[in-house]
Amino acid sequence: MEREFADLEVPRARGRVREGLRGYGLIVAMWIRSTMTYRTSFALSTLGNAAITLLDFVAIYIMFTHVDALGGFTLPEVALLYGSCSASLGLADLLLGNTDRIGARVRDGSLDTMLVRPVPLLAQVAADRFALRRLGRIAQGLGLLGWALWSLEVDWTAGKVLLVPVMVLAGAAIFAAVMVAGAAFQFVAGDAAEVQNSFTYGGCTMLQYPPTIFATELLRAVTFIVPLAFVNWLPALYVLGRPDPLGLPGWAAFLSPLVAFAVFVPASLAWRAGVRSYRSTGS
Repeated sequence: MEREFADLEVPRARGRVREGLRGYGLIVAMWIRSTMTYRTSFALSTLGNAAITLLDFVAIYIMFTHVDALGGFTLPEVALLYGSCSASLGLADLLLGNTDRIGARVRDGSLDTMLVRPVPLLAQVAADRFALRRLGRIAQGLGLLGWALWSLEVDWTAGKVLLVPVMVLAGAAIFAAVMVAGAAFQFVAGDAAEVQNSFTYGGCTMLQYPPTIFATELLRAVTFIVPLAFVNWLPALYVLGRPDPLGLPGWAAFLSPLVAFAVFVPASLAWRAGVRSYRSTGS
């Protein structure tokens, strides 16, 4: 009996995933059509988004005009950290960035409208007001990542070549999981968007700098508690041929996809629990 029930649950879960992806795609396509109606505005906002995020690296560049290395890392090595993290966060922000608005929807009651639509709630929240201009951050991050890889003298192997795109994509998945977990927390906290952003935008700011400049306790926290170190620190250290400050083995650099899955499972369960606990404001 239990086996028959499990056999029924698997197709249902797959059906919900397909339904969610289809609904997400339709909503995103609608917002893209709306955005492309004003193409000049879109181009300017995209360039502006890239320029604003680039200012962070300009500050780092200015710092390197006074020092030769930061925590033992040269400018191209820091650019590798900066570019990979910025591209990962930009990709997650593009796909799921609007989840931080769930708290506002809970307070004003507009979440009720989404709950009665025949599309999974997470797909609606993530795709709502899809901002294509966020491609600017992704392009800026990938550009710096490309410059860093071109400037560095790396002893390339097949594993290191494969690890670079995996680092960006798995890092985006980890950030996405953190965003979902933060959105789930807002069902309880009411308005915790800044708490969520502290782990995403704040976490990315930390990951732009070498791990060697941070205290060991912080490194342990972002490796074993909130595993942001797997976004780019561990993979980048492997690519650069540098040891991990915590003494983790080299193969740990390839665990980012598994870590992303391990974070996303409890995040998705927390999201489902948050939706079930939601009580309408009645407005």
